[in-house]
Amino acid sequence: MRNITLKLIFSALLLTFLASCDKPSSGPAGQSAAPVAGNFNSIDLTGAPYAQGFSLPDFDGKQRDLKDFKGKVVVVFFGFTHCPDVCPTTMAEIKEVKRLLGAEGDKLQGIFITLDPERDQAALLKPYVQTFDPSFLGLIGTPDQTAQLAKDFRIYYKKVAGSSAEDYSLDHTAASFVYDTQGRLRLYVRYNTGADKL
Repeated sequence: MRNITLKLIFSALLLTFLASCDKPSSGPAGQSAAPVAGNFNSIDLTGAPYAQGFSLPDFDGKQRDLKDFKGKVVVVFFGFTHCPDVCPTTMAEIKEVKRLLGAEGDKLQGIFITLDPERDQAALLKPYVQTFDPSFLGLIGTPDQTAQLAKDFRIYYKKVAGSSAEDYSLDHTAASFVYDTQGRLRLYVRYNTGADKL
């Protein structure tokens, strides 16, 4: 029990420290200093004991995991196709990052993992994801796989009732996970960070 308590305290302190990495330093009289080129704008998750990968079928039925993308930087986002704002905004941001990278853009792999496997079947998920970029992939698990993966990644999602059983929304964590070219977890990127910073 003592070890678990110590680990929780350490994790909380670590997250507090890492969260401060992306705040610009204060200028004179408490004013925020202008951002300096090269500022770190994400939370460093290097060595974190969670979000270590995935193994799910894509919208073409092919099983995918991080090893498939060795040599590429992988950006993973959890969402759902009926999402009105956060999901399309994030996917458009990842698309813009790829564009800004120019010739290096081919080294970026966007992955959209649905949190709504009941509605986001392949016929819907594929055109949705590829609207942003033809190279981006959408992954679909069973409801149980989705719940387990959300737990593994420490993300939150919950159905929000609508006018009918089929008309519902999802509240969910709005952030992306970035893996390096060797498949190692590196960054947690908050929603609406912006393509330039990402």
